Amino acid sequence: MMTAADKTVEVRGEDAFDPAAVHAWLGVPGDSPPEVRQFPGGASNLTYLLTYPDRDLILRRPPLGHKAASAHDMRREFRVQQALRPVFPYVPEVLAFCDDETVLGGDFYVMERLEGLILRGDLPAGFALPPENARELCGKVVDRLVELHAVDVEAAGLADLGKGAGYVERQVRGWSERFLKARTENVPDCAEVMAWLKENQPSEVKICLIHNDYRLDNLVLDDSLGIIGVLDWEMATLGDPLMELGSTLAYWVQDDDDDVMKLSRRQPTHVPGMYTREEFVRRYAERSGLAIGDWTFYEVYGLFRLAVVIQQIYYRFHEGQTTNPALKDLWQFVGYLDGRCRRIIGGGRA
Repeated sequence: MMTAADKTVEVRGEDAFDPAAVHAWLGVPGDSPPEVRQFPGGASNLTYLLTYPDRDLILRRPPLGHKAASAHDMRREFRVQQALRPVFPYVPEVLAFCDDETVLGGDFYVMERLEGLILRGDLPAGFALPPENARELCGKVVDRLVELHAVDVEAAGLADLGKGAGYVERQVRGWSERFLKARTENVPDCAEVMAWLKENQPSEVKICLIHNDYRLDNLVLDDSLGIIGVLDWEMATLGDPLMELGSTLAYWVQDDDDDVMKLSRRQPTHVPGMYTREEFVRRYAERSGLAIGDWTFYEVYGLFRLAVVIQQIYYRFHEGQTTNPALKDLWQFVGYLDGRCRRIIGGGRA
């Protein structure tokens, strides 16, 4: 079986740190610092594998130059997992948090390594997933999300994690502002979509704990395809669960989607037996007991949010902040998502 760190790479020069300093701070018995390798994925916080002779650990820290703020707040990310694990046992065990800048130059934390399978864009070579098993897995993915949304945040000590009421309005306004700041001249203005979202906001169904980046490639599976871990809690907050459902399904690419949408696929949701987006929503409603009503708003919100995320990444390339050639054509997909949103708003299927 593959592991949660199914592939690691040598640490990039710009992301390197002194393993001896971490070793000394951790106080792990033995004279030798750990071997350090880096997870290549992730566009925000950096993740490393620390290998000792008898155990593996995971270290998380922000990119150099970032202080404790927003998505790079290591103390907040550590606290969420520490508080959540007793009531939601699919969170990795966090072991230690460091705010001593003399160690690595900024905050970081260390946690256990979860051994298991993570499904990326395509199924691993030689891995069979019959349709009946794919369907069963989808049910588990939905049910785990429902379970998360049912967590008692008061009992977990996380009632102050977010601003609570007004979440829908804040998200529509916030993502619209982010798009305007990151917009480049080669993408549409998305004015129709932003105006529609502003004018068609539903009432919040409830406020609960949401992961905010819930996808198959953030789930760790065991040999029976049970979900044993949910990773990457940096964006967790208190919000409307249906907004999270919309964001999740923006990444859920079906086998019958058009060729452009398929280019965005990061998880094997296209294989036979996988739920359609409609089936995912239906099971969520059945298991959660929430009345979803008109799904259109949440679908458009999720796709627009994805468009903004992609535009923010492309903006870095456009402004010369990165030279990664893989980013040079992302602007085209932003235009595609704008058109997809407008077709859905107009009553057509995307």
